[in-house]
Amino acid sequence: MGAVFVGVRHHSPACARLVADTIRTQQPAYVLIEGPADFNERIDELLLGHELPVALFSYSDEHASWSPFCDYSPEWVAITEARRCGAEVRFIDLPAWHEAFRDVSNRYADAELRYAEVVERLCQEFAVDNVDVLWDHLFECEAEPKGMDEYFDLLRGTATADDGDSAREEYMASWVRAAVDHARGKPVVVVTGGFHTPALKAKLEGGPEGDTDWPKVPEREKGASYLVPYSHARLDAFTGYQSGMPSPGYYQQVWEKGSQRAADWLVQSVATRLRRRQQPVSTADLIAAHTQAGALARLRGHENPARTDVLDGLTSALISEDLTQPPPWTRRGTLRPGAHPALVEMIGALRGDKVGRLHPSTPAPPLVNAVQELLRAHGLDQEGKVALDLTDAEALERSRILHRLRVLRIPGFERTSGPSEGAQPQLDEQWVLRPGEERLAALIEAAEHGATLEEAAGVALERRARQAQLEQLAGILFDAVLCGISTLSGRVKESLNEGVRETGDLAALGHVLSGVLGLWRHDRLFGTKKDPLLGAVIDAGTTRVLWLIEGLHGGPAPADPQRLKAMAATRDSVLHAKSALSLDLADVTGVATRVSNDVQAPPDLRGAALGLAWTLGTKPDVRRVRGIDALGDWLAGLFAVAREEVLASPDLVGVLDELVSAMTEEEFLVALPALRLAFSYFPPRERETIAATVLDHRGVEGDVRGITRLTTDPMVVAEAMAVERRVDALLVKGGLA
Repeated sequence: MGAVFVGVRHHSPACARLVADTIRTQQPAYVLIEGPADFNERIDELLLGHELPVALFSYSDEHASWSPFCDYSPEWVAITEARRCGAEVRFIDLPAWHEAFRDVSNRYADAELRYAEVVERLCQEFAVDNVDVLWDHLFECEAEPKGMDEYFDLLRGTATADDGDSAREEYMASWVRAAVDHARGKPVVVVTGGFHTPALKAKLEGGPEGDTDWPKVPEREKGASYLVPYSHARLDAFTGYQSGMPSPGYYQQVWEKGSQRAADWLVQSVATRLRRRQQPVSTADLIAAHTQAGALARLRGHENPARTDVLDGLTSALISEDLTQPPPWTRRGTLRPGAHPALVEMIGALRGDKVGRLHPSTPAPPLVNAVQELLRAHGLDQEGKVALDLTDAEALERSRILHRLRVLRIPGFERTSGPSEGAQPQLDEQWVLRPGEERLAALIEAAEHGATLEEAAGVALERRARQAQLEQLAGILFDAVLCGISTLSGRVKESLNEGVRETGDLAALGHVLSGVLGLWRHDRLFGTKKDPLLGAVIDAGTTRVLWLIEGLHGGPAPADPQRLKAMAATRDSVLHAKSALSLDLADVTGVATRVSNDVQAPPDLRGAALGLAWTLGTKPDVRRVRGIDALGDWLAGLFAVAREEVLASPDLVGVLDELVSAMTEEEFLVALPALRLAFSYFPPRERETIAATVLDHRGVEGDVRGITRLTTDPMVVAEAMAVERRVDALLVKGGLA
């Protein structure tokens, strides 16, 4: 009888029913399905008895992809119905790691961008918002949808297949030819995405021609395929997955109960969710939503209520104020911050909360068992808080296990405190462990990086390092050290050393210097003291900062905190890693002095340079401060680098008090943002020290804490000042000032 083609939209209940009906009617010898052909020998794993949704996860080298299945996926229904009628099942598409899938992370994401023009015309013709509403209008809400083949022919007729599509369709056609030849006159049902179906029909028109042997499955050198638990949340287009159908929770109801009962479920589900959030939803509101959904369905010519009929009815009944953003179902987008609570709950209800579970007999990659054994052996497979003393060898090993899991983004391992990049050394860590169902899927997917936890974490960090900017490399290096992965650290250090020699970005240099110095000073924990590669990075970075700042010119501008961070990191390099530097102390002081005196340099940089020279032993002449322009910005630079020196200099504090006191109100308001930034470098206790110095300079006794801590509402103070200004203006107007 030949091939019977069923074009489908992925994750569509209407298409799933069509597939089931076709297989039952045809009783075929073979059912051929768009899916990875390299999994054919393991199709029985799909039928072990999993709770859907699940996905076939495949990886090779640096490419990974998913082929998800839910209860109403046409491909899943094709597998189960084929087994019921005794037909042989074959996946006929190229493997997910093939070149044809270079830019595809999900096999069953529809290629709608390729036929956007015809979809737009159809949406205009039927007065609907997007392809999802169009599909529901034409097929999903009809008991017996018609015209699906014509719809797919129209889509393909206006689209141009790319090289990947052409390769896939040629390969799938070869499977169809072979199956028809081996079927001995019995039908062969072919289930593929509707975009590909017209092309396959055209290739096979007139019967099988050419080679009718079963096609060879391409082999890969590295990688594997495994089943992973999936979820409705990962399937939902409103959370980023561009699947054939959004709103998986709603379509699960359509599949199980039909469109009318799914509409009732959606209204009730949204009401329940809103009431849990203490949002008022009355019985009258629900009646109004039902009534309006039914009226909209009739108005739009729907045999049963469509998804948007119900959503529009709910919106009309539950939301009386203007919306700050269009409903996401009108544009297939994610909700933005500030969305109306009713919209949030509608999207939550549409999504559903179903989470898949694999049968216990499902094969898993070696990493899963390796990690589970490590967690058991080190007492990390429980729920609760874990405190680690990193000076203890056993605790340090537990820390490395947890950091490797963190780097792999395995859920349920959260560090709440511990050593951090660029910070003072810390000798303990606190973690919170929360085992969850999502952990298994994450571990299976992390297996693409390696078979052991150390290998997987190392590969993940190395891949991240290849694409990282200079400022990100320092964080990756710190993660590698926390994970105890030394081979990667060496490569990242070399990249850092090369990067700092070439960059002109002061902010990036500051970030790198700060991070590398943190490792240099964490030597008790990680053995990084006097590491030659770290020392080379510190030396090159410090030299580069000094070279860049001496040529940096520009007029007054707001103080740049990132530039000041680079200056502070340079100070720390000279003070704490002097043995790593090829520069003499006099060289550093000379550059700092020249920049501090350069009237063309930005004020914050001049202040920071003065602070650098001060920390290295060159005490400034405080009288020169009186001639500084853009005082607030200059102080921000000085305080960022020489905070402790300023605290120990009553003369400088006294001069600053005189300068600020002499400002007019307008001058003070102009300088205020920069002054606030400058004094933010002092913690509260040090601000009290400055306040005490100011009182002493003025010869006044008072409560320092009362000066530095405002107990009155700032708005009350602002209102009082406004009243005073109005009173002053009236006095001037009346000649009474």
